[in-house]
Amino acid sequence: MFDTVPTWLSHIRALSEDIGPRGPTTEGERRGAEYCQQQLSALGYTPQVESFSSARSIFEPHLLAASGMLFAFALYPLAGRLTAGIAAALSLLALGSDLLELSFRDNPLRWLVSKGSSQNVVATAAPSGEHQRDLVLIGHIDTQRTPLIFSSPAWLAAYKAFTTIAFVAFALQTLLYILGTLTGWSWIWPVTLVCAVCSLLLILLCVQADSTPFCAGANDNATGAGIVLTLAEQLKAQPLAHTRVWLACTGCEEVQHYGAIDFFRRHRAELVKPLAIAFEMLGCAGPAWLVKEGIVIPFYADKKLVALAEKLSREHPEWEAHATQVNGGNTEMADALRIGIPAITLAGWTPEGGAPYWHMVSDTYDKVDAEVLGRAYAFTWAYIQALDGNGDR
Repeated sequence: MFDTVPTWLSHIRALSEDIGPRGPTTEGERRGAEYCQQQLSALGYTPQVESFSSARSIFEPHLLAASGMLFAFALYPLAGRLTAGIAAALSLLALGSDLLELSFRDNPLRWLVSKGSSQNVVATAAPSGEHQRDLVLIGHIDTQRTPLIFSSPAWLAAYKAFTTIAFVAFALQTLLYILGTLTGWSWIWPVTLVCAVCSLLLILLCVQADSTPFCAGANDNATGAGIVLTLAEQLKAQPLAHTRVWLACTGCEEVQHYGAIDFFRRHRAELVKPLAIAFEMLGCAGPAWLVKEGIVIPFYADKKLVALAEKLSREHPEWEAHATQVNGGNTEMADALRIGIPAITLAGWTPEGGAPYWHMVSDTYDKVDAEVLGRAYAFTWAYIQALDGNGDR
């Protein structure tokens, strides 16, 4: 039997040090996918590289939405109810598009952003017995930029608060401009100055974010792609009894999950009674399972999958596994949940929702803790085996 933690560490090192930063649609991300393909092939799988078109930046759609809101503010008072009506329509379009973007749905902002080519690497591990269900394991290859808003806990807390304030301001501006179009009340435009300030601040934050370098992404998320590769090796030696396992190393998670969306679009019809597990940031804290995540729009992990995580954590306190949630971020469990597939994320967040080295320059290989990896792997393998056993019953 191979030693899981050294194997997992070797994948993390290869992705974060040998290849390094792997920004969405970049050469680094392509090399990361090539590495995953080579590793799966060496294990005897026949991995498929599935290409797709993706946005290059998670910040650009919100920059466009904020710019639309700011332009609507400038347009509103120019020609009475005519420009008020145009400003109301533009505000509604920007707000609605941003909400669709936050819920991972197609919208006009996605038509306008710059795009590039990316890829997923996908393989399947057959069960030893009768195929009764499918389990999708997802770990993304790409890494994020290192913006000011992620540079410290204080900045991150301010960013999370600001996103809520900005959303409320955008909604307020839209409602007031509709009211102003109907009534012509003169006080409405000055009141929305605060909304314009929020738009301007969001524009500045997005511009600053997209000017920063990509991180090496040892914790986020070489650990996620690495555990998929490590589990692939274990599944060759110990296939599950009745569960076919899909091994998905995805691209462009950091730009609203274009890779996971493409995977489920391609393969949803093939999946039999599917479940999905996403892996995120497992190298420095945890293991944990997410019960809730989201930016403005919340997503909740499947209750039965949460119950299983709770049961295993009670039975094995030595793993120190716990529940947590993340505000101001999403994982690829959201993409499964949106199309009706029960899903959960196994992650390395603290009980309070802290995410070590999240989108920081300091997210490097030397921060990864082998002891944490050991506990996370034990929890994950037991969880997967329990799912297979539950499916059999």
